[in-house]
Amino acid sequence: MKTKQTFHWPLAVGVLALAALPFWAGNPYQLHVATLIGTYWILIASLNLVVGYTGLLSIGHVGLLAIGAYTFAILTGHYEASPWAAMVASAVLCGACGFLLGLPSLRLPGFYFAMATMAFALMVTEFSLARDELTGGGAGLSVASFDSPFDSPAGLYWLVAAVAGVVSWLVWNLARYSWGRAMIALRDSTVTAAAVGIPVFRVKLAVFTFSGVTAGIAGALFASLQSYITPETFVFELSLFFFVCIVIGGRGVIMGPFVGTIVLAALPELVAPLARWGQLFYGILLLLVVLLVPEGIGSIVRVLRDKFAPRKPEKHVVTPDLPRLAAAIREGRPS
Repeated sequence: MKTKQTFHWPLAVGVLALAALPFWAGNPYQLHVATLIGTYWILIASLNLVVGYTGLLSIGHVGLLAIGAYTFAILTGHYEASPWAAMVASAVLCGACGFLLGLPSLRLPGFYFAMATMAFALMVTEFSLARDELTGGGAGLSVASFDSPFDSPAGLYWLVAAVAGVVSWLVWNLARYSWGRAMIALRDSTVTAAAVGIPVFRVKLAVFTFSGVTAGIAGALFASLQSYITPETFVFELSLFFFVCIVIGGRGVIMGPFVGTIVLAALPELVAPLARWGQLFYGILLLLVVLLVPEGIGSIVRVLRDKFAPRKPEKHVVTPDLPRLAAAIREGRPS
């Protein structure tokens, strides 16, 4: 049966506006912030599958981001590798780290799994401080930029936007089909999911490994954007920032955490004169969302979408095959 595909004008306008952002951005710093938001979203989009869809409390993804960033910086700086090969290596290494971390820790209950991911992030920080001959220690490392035309602020923005678009497309497809239903089933009840034949551990491990791959890509782009990284760049508060973006955006949706990422990343710029109160504003916003909109910002987006662009329910008329039914009844009768 062929279904009529509807064209989403708001989505198309939004994509065009984001693509043209370097032309209408007010200043280079605003373009830098937009590129930073895109880099964060590459990580948060897949982390949303882990936290929002699968229900795993992972609060240590900043460790994977740091591994991807340092891998990119070391390969391009010490070994003069191509930035593209270095980014691929960052993705592969972080995917392997996610796989190896998930093998033992994904068998732990929720709170203990969160503690395991937090310990992993702290271990990465200590390793980057201890191996100063490789990572530069507390002094850090300078990071090479991508090749032309991605060596300019506008070029790097378009590269990040393209990667973020691909990752968003992958996450959207994973969430809307059988994998998404399996993840939501795991989040709601692991026992029920196992009872209906969902391979619980395999799904968790696959999703967590995928989030590691995208964290590695985000780390490489983040390092190139910052041009210089130190262990203080990857503080644990950044990992909490990723987690809060998903909580504020709303679990089980894609657009909500994206809006949450934009709001939380832009908030320090909006309250720049009160920068020392930044954590207070984060706390107030989180408290208001939890109390007033417990399902997250995504629920507001969904309500507005249903109000201004309601979906028409599809009617499916089922025509029974009466001759086949009659034949089956005759064959089932005793002679």
